[in-house]
Amino acid sequence: MAKPKALISWSSGKDSAFSLVEVRRAGDFEVIGALTTVTETFDRVSIHGVRQEILRAQCEAAGLRQIVVSIPYPCPNDVYEVRMGEVIARAVADGITHVIFGDLFLQEIRAYREQKLNGSGITPVFPLWNRPTVPLARAMIESGLEAYLATVDLKKLPADFAGRRFDMQLLADLPEGIDPCGENGEFHTCVVAGPMFTHRLPVVPTERVTRDGYAYCDLVLDSGIAAAPHPARAGR
Repeated sequence: MAKPKALISWSSGKDSAFSLVEVRRAGDFEVIGALTTVTETFDRVSIHGVRQEILRAQCEAAGLRQIVVSIPYPCPNDVYEVRMGEVIARAVADGITHVIFGDLFLQEIRAYREQKLNGSGITPVFPLWNRPTVPLARAMIESGLEAYLATVDLKKLPADFAGRRFDMQLLADLPEGIDPCGENGEFHTCVVAGPMFTHRLPVVPTERVTRDGYAYCDLVLDSGIAAAPHPARAGR
């Protein structure tokens, strides 16, 4: 029997990336596309601030069709819901039955997603739900997933955390009370390598800027760096 077709809610960060790893490992769905909100004003992934060219490179390396939901900045909730609803309706028409989310433990966010998808023909899936975030963060890193902190909430972390690698040293350096997966909004990431990709993306951190209470590290694709096969995918 054919597997149910699914999209993954793709933020460009580690949680959606590791959700893809886990779903592919389980083999219950055929994940065919990555659904991402992009802010029109900046031409970047919403909240994470990741450039569109990196998003395109991620989808190519993951073997996923890119599906972009363009939203304004700032974006009223009713506008967001209309535009997302249009994309969901097209997905249903294309035979997609599930959307995979990387949410970890924020019940109000899960409830919102479930409410909005109720009756749409789409079933939400939460493969990482309620996994303890300390071992989860370590499992991500140990899997070979590589990421940079793209955005930092300055109320919770100093600006110099923006642009740092998501690695064991980062976990050790996080102040007390900061979730190691950043699930409370402390930080957002951009994945550049891992078992969900066919190759490592040649991404480098550049300047750091602050805006509206957040520090952003501008990550760029470096055309002078070869896109090497990732060790986790070697021989596959």
